[in-house]
Amino acid sequence: MVENAPQHPPQQPQQPQSAPPYPPQSAPPQSAPPYLPQQAQPASRAVWPWLVGGLVVLLCLCGVVGVGGFLFYQARDETTAGPAVDPALPPVTADNWREALTSIDGVRDYFSAGTLSQQHAPGPVDYPQRPPVGGEHYLEWQTCTGMVYDLPIAPERAVHSMEHGAVWITYHLSLDAAQVRRLAELVSGRDYLMLSPFPEQDAKISVQAWGYQLKVDNADDPRIAAFIKAARVNAAPEPGAPCSGGSTATGPLPAAGTAT
Repeated sequence: MVENAPQHPPQQPQQPQSAPPYPPQSAPPQSAPPYLPQQAQPASRAVWPWLVGGLVVLLCLCGVVGVGGFLFYQARDETTAGPAVDPALPPVTADNWREALTSIDGVRDYFSAGTLSQQHAPGPVDYPQRPPVGGEHYLEWQTCTGMVYDLPIAPERAVHSMEHGAVWITYHLSLDAAQVRRLAELVSGRDYLMLSPFPEQDAKISVQAWGYQLKVDNADDPRIAAFIKAARVNAAPEPGAPCSGGSTATGPLPAAGTAT
């Protein structure tokens, strides 16, 4: 009897090992970092010098314009503010205004003739001076807040305004229109001043305050401004009384007993 040979599992054929690729693959070469040029200065730094320079130029221009504007308006005010004050007039105070006023050449002092009445009159008053410088007057005053009246006003109201401290400038109807404009520029908008024509006066221009008067021929006479500086408000026998709230009517008062 033949013995069976031991059975072995069939041998699996060995797979041949694949040879590594040739040439051997190597890792991809690393590329060199790109060339970076030197970093440029930020744009803001480059702009700063221009901004600073422009600002300096702008400030200089503003200064020039400002100074030029100031000089322009100062010159304009000097040309529209009316006559210049007499440089010989001493500084005016509440204590020396009377001496300053009477030191102006041509000023007449009517106080030397006696005290001016401050009584109220019911109608028209016959004044010894034309224009008047004080005395009896109407109950209602003329508004004197820098008013320029193109027509004559009642002297009885104007005298009441002077009692409050106003300076009343009057002119003859024959005065040149340019001269009238100069007087209007001097008066307009200034409290305790008023301007009106006065047909009966003998001078081209007359300037009145309570008890004082100055007559001149030219609106550019510096004595006008000197008179105003000394007498305005100071000459008031009723200091502190207003110039506002009065009448703005023109023309004479009605006869006594019919005035309203």
